[in-house]
Amino acid sequence: MSILEEAKNKFQDIIAESDLEMEEIRINAAGLSPEETIGEPDRQDYPLLTGKEVMIEARFQGARGQAFTDHPGEYSGTLREVLELPLNDNYHRALLTAAINAVLNKLKIVDKTIHCRDDEMEECVRDIVGWVRNYYPTAKRIGIIGFQPALLEAAVKSFGEDQVFLTDLNPERIGSLEYGVKILDGSKDTEELIHNSDFILATGSTVVNGTAENLVNQFHRHNKPFAFYGNTISGPAYLLDLPRLCFYGRS
Repeated sequence: MSILEEAKNKFQDIIAESDLEMEEIRINAAGLSPEETIGEPDRQDYPLLTGKEVMIEARFQGARGQAFTDHPGEYSGTLREVLELPLNDNYHRALLTAAINAVLNKLKIVDKTIHCRDDEMEECVRDIVGWVRNYYPTAKRIGIIGFQPALLEAAVKSFGEDQVFLTDLNPERIGSLEYGVKILDGSKDTEELIHNSDFILATGSTVVNGTAENLVNQFHRHNKPFAFYGNTISGPAYLLDLPRLCFYGRS
């Protein structure tokens, strides 16, 4: 059973207990514009701004929940219909993730289900790196799974370019040098990254692309501390008791 399937089962129990199965949920699955999602940050190298990812947004009784995906579309239906979707592609996984985030936000179970805006992202990554420094003071080598330029830059400034490792699944980015760090192939180099790192930060969008389960298994197998970051995984992280860092997300 995948991580998202496990989260779905627990979410389904919450929906049944709250008698919400037939309630309508609307999901802007075509994707929000970059300005709608993150405002106008100074830096322009975020994947969202370069067209590699979009943010979809679910709205449920006034509450909102988002999810990053590379596979947008259109959707509207009941919560029961969302729960019946097969989790066999990024589109369906993103729909469920956004729905989980919106509903759990409405029920006041989770917060920070909406992406931070403007230059809050710069402050957030500094706080993430500071959190790692504070709670894992012996960590010298940091692994980052998923290219987030501001986070990579902050990690390099704090730990040094030789002590930061990064993998990504975008073939156009693999092999390039960013802030002195060579981007490795996430499809084959991630276990080596985990082995070489003292602490790992993984993008929460892995719950949408279907790689989160394998990552968690490897974190445990190598006995490495980790945390997911960002708003996408807010609801699933709560349901599965996974560590998540998100300091400036909105509700």
